[in-house]
Amino acid sequence: MHYCAVMKFPVVFAILLAGGCLAPAQTNDLDLGDVFDAAQKWAQDNLDDDVLKALQTVDRDQVVEFLNHFQTYLHGDYVVDLAQLHTAAQTVLPLLDAHPETQPYAAWLRARLDYFEAAEALQQLPPKSAPEKPLPPRQNPSFKIEQEIWIKKVAPRPWPKNAQEIVPELKRIFTSEQVPAQLVWLAEVESGFDARARSPAGAVGLFQLMPATAKKFGLDLWPRDQRQQAEPAARAAAKYLRQLHAQFGDWRLAVAAYNSGVGTVQKLLQRYRTKSFARIAPHLPAETQLYVPKVEATIRHREGAELEQL
Repeated sequence: MHYCAVMKFPVVFAILLAGGCLAPAQTNDLDLGDVFDAAQKWAQDNLDDDVLKALQTVDRDQVVEFLNHFQTYLHGDYVVDLAQLHTAAQTVLPLLDAHPETQPYAAWLRARLDYFEAAEALQQLPPKSAPEKPLPPRQNPSFKIEQEIWIKKVAPRPWPKNAQEIVPELKRIFTSEQVPAQLVWLAEVESGFDARARSPAGAVGLFQLMPATAKKFGLDLWPRDQRQQAEPAARAAAKYLRQLHAQFGDWRLAVAAYNSGVGTVQKLLQRYRTKSFARIAPHLPAETQLYVPKVEATIRHREGAELEQL
């Protein structure tokens, strides 16, 4: 990997977190030299001195390595590739947690650590090939196998911190928006019920709403970001979910679109000439392949309900 000699790590790190200058990576390595000029200008215009000062103590190599790979693997084709990020994610998390300025990113990452664990469990499954035959072409696990992994992982978990206090009100809001109340558990999957959570792509709050989605459903981002307020964020998320279900007529597809975008799901349905989530599941981005069965397992564990039957 090439590093520009005059580039300071805090600038690179802050830009990668903000997602302001980088499109999703197409390879496993990002040439930081290619974004030097944009990085310097963005930092000069946007970064707070306190943030820069705090980030100077973060281990450059560990964080850069993780951030250089996470977009490729989370948005890549193969779920098992996420297993390669597990050690790096565990290393980066306490570094992010060490400073108030980066704790929102730590909250986002913490809610996703089990993606890497699930990918490791899937990686350890024996290949479906007879001993005398060559290994089959690389494929993603079936949706059914991923369901089984998540049911086992989610089953022993206690309620998240703060959930007991806010879940009843979130359910009331979802019900008032004519959305199944059980879907409030998306907040556990998205943020671990930590309203501070902020993704590198710019999603914020309990339900990890992107700026455009938040504005579309009536939230203000300034002077106070309503995505970090439980009630307004829940109402916007419920409205969005209701719209997605109206479009796709299926809660699995709606949840997949909530994570990966409407266009991604629509194109796959058209490509494979199907209306079935299970048919397109192995072709979704790796994160979404894990996200939907995790949501299902969480709702089953918390409510005793099945997502497709809501």
